[in-house]
Amino acid sequence: MKAFRFTEWLHPAEFVDVPVPEPGHGEALIRIGGAGACHSDLHIMHEWTPESFPPVAAWSLPFTLGHENAGWVEGGSLAGLEVGTPVVISPTWSCGVCRSCRQGATNYCEKESKLSGAGGLGRDGGFAEYMVAPANCLIPLRELEPWQAAPLTDAGLTSYHAVKRCLPILTPDASVVVIGVGGLGQMAIEFLRELCAAQIITVSRSEASLAIAKDLGAHLGVPSDDNASAEIRAATNGLGAMVVLDFVGVDATLVLAAQVARKQGQIVVIGLGGGTLPFQYGALPNGCSVVTTLGGSTGELAEIVALAESGRLRPNIQKFKLEEVAEVYKRLEENQISGRAVLVP
Repeated sequence: MKAFRFTEWLHPAEFVDVPVPEPGHGEALIRIGGAGACHSDLHIMHEWTPESFPPVAAWSLPFTLGHENAGWVEGGSLAGLEVGTPVVISPTWSCGVCRSCRQGATNYCEKESKLSGAGGLGRDGGFAEYMVAPANCLIPLRELEPWQAAPLTDAGLTSYHAVKRCLPILTPDASVVVIGVGGLGQMAIEFLRELCAAQIITVSRSEASLAIAKDLGAHLGVPSDDNASAEIRAATNGLGAMVVLDFVGVDATLVLAAQVARKQGQIVVIGLGGGTLPFQYGALPNGCSVVTTLGGSTGELAEIVALAESGRLRPNIQKFKLEEVAEVYKRLEENQISGRAVLVP
């Protein structure tokens, strides 16, 4: 079969002929029905090396890209699922026995360095006709087609986890700022709309993205310019936002996050832009914390699937053929993809 493989650091991926994989102990064979193209794949291909980004040091090259995956069970260890069952695949492949896993926080597995990553992230992913995955990472689908569900596994899961951890402080008298209204930011707006009553403020350089955000439920859209901080402060009665979700993560967005955060608030950095937030006493409002996140748990993925199958979550998806993957990444790099691109073998 043809697979879109990452073969060398700082080198574009390419199509390679590989055999259909064979599932090992505890693994299922999945026929891919849809695999999402993620902006982080651009970091993988063009920026990261074990020296520049140590978390990838355990990855073994080459591997097939594609970490937002869904399809149909074909065989292997089925964990109670019948052959032909449509499933989504959790992108966090965990050990199941460490403290984090026992508490359900599979995305923070403490032995992940020994697992050599997950599908599309150090191990073979979904940009092919077939892939294998741990059977305990599969969530069955009932109402969604696999291509519809694929983006839920990363764009959905990552944004959901970031939102969910902040819900206790997102009361009706609070505000939340979403910086960056791409695929993840759009889903975050939908989760905020469904799960809390806080005022939702979005920030983007694109007027079109701000319009999309308003349609999804945002209360206010702020252009990303020199006036953004003042506009957000004015919209929050000078208090600032209780939560700032930064889906970009560059220097400028981190500075903005610090400027508009509220006392006892939280800045959540999700974007992989590599920015730095200079810190000293007084750099943030008193009681304000800064956290980073990584994906979400397998249990949270099941919750997202339930939301989507109830019709309350409507991801903005563009479908492409798998052979168009190089063009899709070019368009993604040039910010020409609205929402999420899904590749179908």
